[in-house]
Amino acid sequence: MAEQLASHHALITGAGGGIGLAVTKAYLDEGAHCTAVDLGATPPAELAALMVRHPDRLQYVGADVVQADSIAAMVAAARARFGTITVLFNNAAVFDLAPLLEADEASYRRIFDVNVKGLFFTMQAVLKQMVADGAKGSIINIASQAGRRGEALVAHYCASKAAVISYTQSAALAMAPHGIRVNGISPGVVDTPMWAHVDALFARAEGLQPGEKKKAVGLAVPLGRMGVAADIAGAAVFLAGDASAYITAQTLNVDGGNVMS
Repeated sequence: MAEQLASHHALITGAGGGIGLAVTKAYLDEGAHCTAVDLGATPPAELAALMVRHPDRLQYVGADVVQADSIAAMVAAARARFGTITVLFNNAAVFDLAPLLEADEASYRRIFDVNVKGLFFTMQAVLKQMVADGAKGSIINIASQAGRRGEALVAHYCASKAAVISYTQSAALAMAPHGIRVNGISPGVVDTPMWAHVDALFARAEGLQPGEKKKAVGLAVPLGRMGVAADIAGAAVFLAGDASAYITAQTLNVDGGNVMS
């Protein structure tokens, strides 16, 4: 089977683990050149191992998407190594929760700085170089089922992911004349290392035992299980490649049936 992404250079944020790491692996398997981005100055161990296996097609860049100069340096480093970025997997995000009457400004700022501000200005920077280079490409923003509905304990996070869906639609309309597609993926509950943190927060807020929330949300999915990172990676390959050439302004639910739209 032909490699679907052999002509592409993909920038993946939040690539150090979980969904971002799975997508990096999938893009490499499909022949893409990849710039993997995370916060640390050096890559995490699993990403470093991938770099040994793919020295000519994978580089790591440490960057903070909250900082404008860091975004600019990230894009410049990506272009310097592999040329124009033609796929952006815009994945960096943080999670927090609190009862509505206790949700504070510090949590609000952190969530919106990364999940909304960071996502938008990373997207904008990549789009600027696509337009300047006359390149057609694909932006994939990571939303969440939390962006489709409110949740009592997760107001800031839900609102941030609703903003991702809205920005995806607006950017898609703005970029359509340039032949650039902008779509989103809305994961449901995905079993990644981040879920240990999420489970601990719910346990504290709802008086649960460790692991109780994770088990409950998995059983509540119509398909009967939590998702895994590879489930999201499959959708990310589809939206990056030619098979989705007539799809833009959509946010695809990959959630085992949790949300119907």
